[in-house]
Amino acid sequence: MNINGEKYTLSVDHRTTLLDALRERLDLTGTKKGCDQGQCGACTVLLDGRRSVACLQLAVAAEGREITTIEGLAEGERLHPVQQAFLDLDGYQCGYCTPGQICSAVAVIEEHAAGWPSAVTDDIRPEAGPPPLTADEIRERMSGNLCRCGAYVAIAQAVARAAEGESTEAAA
Repeated sequence: MNINGEKYTLSVDHRTTLLDALRERLDLTGTKKGCDQGQCGACTVLLDGRRSVACLQLAVAAEGREITTIEGLAEGERLHPVQQAFLDLDGYQCGYCTPGQICSAVAVIEEHAAGWPSAVTDDIRPEAGPPPLTADEIRERMSGNLCRCGAYVAIAQAVARAAEGESTEAAA
């Protein structure tokens, strides 16, 4: 397995989920176990750059794929822009769902920049380009990640700020 840029070799039962392999076998406990049914998003990781709920992904099916967990987003001591925005804007309360929220937000920003529409996108024609990343767009795109504390306003603000920073960096 290639996780956060490092190669790992594991022998696991074919029924072992990616979530359990990460947490129990590799001690990468940033990815959280919430509902264990794919409904809360607490276990969201990036699989080849796309979001995936690790509780529904079998570890054996992730072989040869690039897996990024919350531990793999920062570059040394420098936080990923999404992590920094969550920190700056208090996009968390208890923090349990935060790793999944952040991983999902990273993918949301990339999906949006690539022009992928959401259920609330008005103009889905490819030539229309990316829709404005409004609060409604962010809420819809992040709807698979639940926060029991209700930090949604700050989460949406953090995603918007990180997206602005990403587009500013891309233009530079």
